[in-house]
Amino acid sequence: MQYNLSQKATSVRLSSSTAKRLDRLARVIDRPKSQLINKALEEYLEEYEDYLIAFGRLDDKNDRIISGKEMRKKLGL
Repeated sequence: MQYNLSQKATSVRLSSSTAKRLDRLARVIDRPKSQLINKALEEYLEEYEDYLIAFGRLDDKNDRIISGKEMRKKLGL
């Protein structure tokens, strides 16, 4: 992992079982723990942000819901 000036340090408290799993995986794949933590957090944040967008769309009364059949037709499937 390359470090650049735009990175910031933070600290996290992990359960002992999570810390052991992280240590083991970092050793097995020969990667720094910080790289694994950063990748896992990036993926989690992306998924959760997508979830919030989807949830917001469900709550939007002006957003018309269409059937799967209609969606396939719109997509030409």
